[in-house]
Amino acid sequence: MPITKSAKKALRGSLVKKAANDRSKKAIKEAVKNIEKLLKEKKKDEAKKLLPSAYSVIDKASKKGVIKKNTASRKKSQLSRITK
Repeated sequence: MPITKSAKKALRGSLVKKAANDRSKKAIKEAVKNIEKLLKEKKKDEAKKLLPSAYSVIDKASKKGVIKKNTASRKKSQLSRITK
């Protein structure tokens, strides 16, 4: 546990950042799951309609530094490939 005042403050800040990062990662996972679920149900057109929103979530996470640029690119590429 932190002892100094600044260490306590740093811990609070890091917990807030972790929560935001976790929300962002969860949004990515949900977007990918929704698309995969639609594809499993053979609803390709609906899955294609969800692609832009999934791309948006992935790009925002990449911009904030939650995931790396190449990881974001790879995820987008995989989604594009499976919806074709």
